[in-house]
Amino acid sequence: MLRVKLSVVCVSLLTTGALLIVGCSSTPVDKTANMSTAKIYAEAKEEMAASQWERATLLLEKLEGRAAGTPLAQQAQLDKAYSQYKSSEPAQALATLDRFMKLHPVSPAMDYAIYLKGLISFNDDLGLFARFTRQDLSERDQKASKESFEAFKELVDRFPDSRYAPDARQRMNYIVSSLAQYEVHVARYYYKRGAYLAAVNRAQLAVSDYREVPAIEEALYILYRSYDSLGLTQLRDDTKRVLEKNYPQSELLAKGSRTISEPWWKVW
Repeated sequence: MLRVKLSVVCVSLLTTGALLIVGCSSTPVDKTANMSTAKIYAEAKEEMAASQWERATLLLEKLEGRAAGTPLAQQAQLDKAYSQYKSSEPAQALATLDRFMKLHPVSPAMDYAIYLKGLISFNDDLGLFARFTRQDLSERDQKASKESFEAFKELVDRFPDSRYAPDARQRMNYIVSSLAQYEVHVARYYYKRGAYLAAVNRAQLAVSDYREVPAIEEALYILYRSYDSLGLTQLRDDTKRVLEKNYPQSELLAKGSRTISEPWWKVW
């Protein structure tokens, strides 16, 4: 009987030992342990070139720690932010850039960091679903667009001769047009539902805050029609004169509001 108990104990010990061995063997191995910082960076760039953004991010995080205090660590931070951005992790990317800016306020790559910050918030790709629903950029929440504009503005103000400044200026123009169109989109929404005073307020906001963008023509037209619906004839006539003076060939006055086809999902 004693022999049986001892055998059971031995088997249990052997099983436990086997489990411990298996557990040890499953411990992740750091493949970069014996790699130089230059080698880690080279592999990270290869992963980026192959669009393997998550793998690149992991390598760049290793590099950032190994090369701390060197220009290579700064480059690793910037590349990591870009990889996070391409991995659809904008919040992490912006956090990485904020950390970079705090740690390296006089970095020669500061213009790129600011540009990348604007680019991450810009994101004008609406994706497949938006194409099916005919969603326009101007119909979305404009918080990110405003943050993007501020970043690009900081870039062109601080680094007007930066290689990234021309593109930033173009994107700023696009954002301004989009922001104005957003106000017109809201004004149009209110007008269609008979909320003429609300339509006036949003259209006026577009006219007063933005200049020389295509959306202003429709903003003035919505003002004109809303004043007419409210019975404010003097304001209606004044607005019509401004519209005719600035847009003498306006089709809105001649044919009325542009036909807006409704998306298939909008049944109300």
